[in-house]
Amino acid sequence: MSSRLRGRGALERALARLRLRRRPAQDESALRQAQAEAPPPGVSQAAFRAVVEERLRGLDRQLDEVKGRVNGLLFLLAGSVAAQIVLGLAT
Repeated sequence: MSSRLRGRGALERALARLRLRRRPAQDESALRQAQAEAPPPGVSQAAFRAVVEERLRGLDRQLDEVKGRVNGLLFLLAGSVAAQIVLGLAT
């Protein structure tokens, strides 16, 4: 039982060290994200917003296309299963 408690303490210390190591990486990640969201120097905020909105519209169109393809595949799969069931009942 005591070896189990020692193992648990070692695990907790290792997790604490890991958390301390990850904090600077998270801070750098947050800084990069804030910099990415800010308009680049020399570009007006309105132009930046227009570019971002256009990108979002493009992503929305692509997402709709992917959804349509997934729905088509699911319909094809359901049709195949239904055909297999009918063929199984016929034999």
